[in-house]
Amino acid sequence: MGTDTVRTDEADEAADRRREQRGWYFYDWACSVYSTSVLTVFLGPYLTEVAKSAADPDGYVHPLGIPVRAGSFFAYSVSLSVIVAVVIMPLVGAAADRTGRKKPLLGAAAYLGATATAGMFFLDGDRYLLGGVLLVVANAAQSVAMMLYNSYLPQIAAPEERDAVSSRGWAFGYASGSLVLVANLILFTSHDSFGLSEGMAVRICLASAGLWWGAFALIPLRRLRDRRKPSADTGEATAPGLRQLAATVRDMRRHPLTLAFLLAYLIYNDGIQTVISQASVYGSEELDLGQSTLIVAVLLVQVLAVCGALGMGRLARRYGAKRTILGSLVAWTLILSAGYFLPAGAPVWFFVLASGIGLVLGGSQALSRSLFSQLVPPGKEAEYFSAYEMSDRGMSWLGPLLFGLTYQLTGSYRDAIISLVLFFVLGFALLARVPVRRAIGDAGNPVPERI
Repeated sequence: MGTDTVRTDEADEAADRRREQRGWYFYDWACSVYSTSVLTVFLGPYLTEVAKSAADPDGYVHPLGIPVRAGSFFAYSVSLSVIVAVVIMPLVGAAADRTGRKKPLLGAAAYLGATATAGMFFLDGDRYLLGGVLLVVANAAQSVAMMLYNSYLPQIAAPEERDAVSSRGWAFGYASGSLVLVANLILFTSHDSFGLSEGMAVRICLASAGLWWGAFALIPLRRLRDRRKPSADTGEATAPGLRQLAATVRDMRRHPLTLAFLLAYLIYNDGIQTVISQASVYGSEELDLGQSTLIVAVLLVQVLAVCGALGMGRLARRYGAKRTILGSLVAWTLILSAGYFLPAGAPVWFFVLASGIGLVLGGSQALSRSLFSQLVPPGKEAEYFSAYEMSDRGMSWLGPLLFGLTYQLTGSYRDAIISLVLFFVLGFALLARVPVRRAIGDAGNPVPERI
């Protein structure tokens, strides 16, 4: 009788865990449209045009009295949002771990970001300053929410299932981004037939992303649950953001292998993020491809990233997450090498390159997240994932710098794109040296059979 009761309890626990996992996937489904439609496709060009309409005869706008080139306003706004996120994330992460109130914080960040994104509907005329404020709020809120969302992974998935769960989450996100991007592109390219101006079509696309984010965020907020996991310093007050970041880094020094993985991830993820952000520049400036070709390539990456995330999740079950990530870094190196030799004016070959990027993109990110979740000490999930999220979003500046410097010195975007191979080679070397089984054990977590 006792054995039957134990089995029933285990079955109930597994069913509850699967229910939470399904709810968790839907946050990626909810928020990925912001990254795809807003940040990657529509907001940059549109906000730049709004800033130019407000510029003085010399091409400058003056937020808070500071002269800024209108063409740089979007980039500076993104940079400011990163700074805000870097200050806030450690503070929120430590508070989530100490209080066990992770879900209300996730909800607050998600709906702050969704509201700011929906508010972009009012971005017209010369309201560039409104656009900058909304971008800073939405982007910082998205970073904080993703940090909290990621920190749920070690709580809702057993060690042996985290690769698959993380991969499904990424797949949900890419599927959502693809679906909404298709709808937005139909509205944007056919705005005349809908009786809309181009500006109004863009504003609807921006606002719809916020509404989508807010609507589907209800599902994870209903299914995820808070867990009280007090750490040794539960009674201490949460330090201000930058001091809390320093405290987190000091704590991570007690787990040097976790820190070693984070360093490797910072390096190769910098390369990944730079490829994503600079591929369209390479396509337009070096390969002479039109805007429609580049948008189709973005959509192709999104669609194939779903297959790539799920496929690499299966490979990880067979070969382990570390080996699969290392294999993906080799693939990234081959893709960049092939990109160096792409002929100009040949969209088909650019689509082939985009296909390769899509197939390795989702899996690289999903498995890195699941592997890091194994290296986090229990009770420190949100705090450690704040450092991980900053590696993902806040510190990816070396790649663009190398890309820009290489182009400045050589005048060739081909040389600039091939220079990014350095990040994947160095990331491979650093990750290969991390003994992940020992790292998991040192963090106080059970070591899965295959890792």
